[in-house]
Formats: sequence, structure tokens, C-alpha cells
Amino acid sequence: MTDAPRERPLSPHTTIWRWHVTAITSILHRATGCALYGGGLILAIWAITLAAGPEAYGTFKAVMGSPLGKVVLFGLTLSTFYHLAKGVQHLIWDAGTGYNLKTATMGSIAVIAFAIAATLAVWFIAAMTGAL
Repeated sequence: MTDAPRERPLSPHTTIWRWHVTAITSILHRATGCALYGGGLILAIWAITLAAGPEAYGTFKAVMGSPLGKVVLFGLTLSTFYHLAKGVQHLIWDAGTGYNLKTATMGSIAVIAFAIAATLAVWFIAAMTGAL
């Protein structure tokens, strides 16, 4: 008798299942929810530094105005719009409609398109008004 591990069969789903846009967008919905939690912490830090005085607030503005800070803010903007749109799709599903594969796929693509377009629009407007 040997102690070598036996080859175990794979579950059937690992050989026949493939990634689909609705599965990916569902996972991203959870990920953006986590990102927005981080955004809430940044918002709390903003309020604390604002209350702490000009020096602390100036440091916060410098950090968030840095290239890395702007990347974080861009990601939070994208996460906000994505989470909003996917939440609307979930509300539609909760109403009992939109489960058809073609409809669900198109809805997921629309969620991604909306999030990207809305994020770019907000950042374009911010750049035009001098807010960046």
C-alpha cells in the first residue's frame, strides 16, 4: 500500500462550464461593493482632515491630487457607476424579468458600457471645469 494521493475525478462542471459575462459582472458587483467600502473610508478621512484644520486638509488634498490618488478616485468613480447600474439590473431581475439569456447578456454589457461612459463623462467635465 502506498501513501501516494489518488487521482480524484473533476466535477463535471469544470469541464463543461465556461465563463459568461453575467457571471463576471456578478463577481464584479461584489468587488465594486468592497471598493466602495474603501471609498467610504476615504470619505471619512476627508471629513476628519477637514475638521482637523488647514494643514491636515492640505495633506489630504496633496495625497488625493497625486497621480496615485487620481487613479484611486477614477477607480472609485468607475466602481460607483458600475455598482449603481448592476444594482438596477438586479432590481429588474428581482421583479422577475430579464432572465432570458440574451436579455441578461445584453443587460450585463449595458452595465459595463454605462459605467465606462458615465465615468469618462464625469472626469471629462471635471477636467473641463478645472476640478482636476
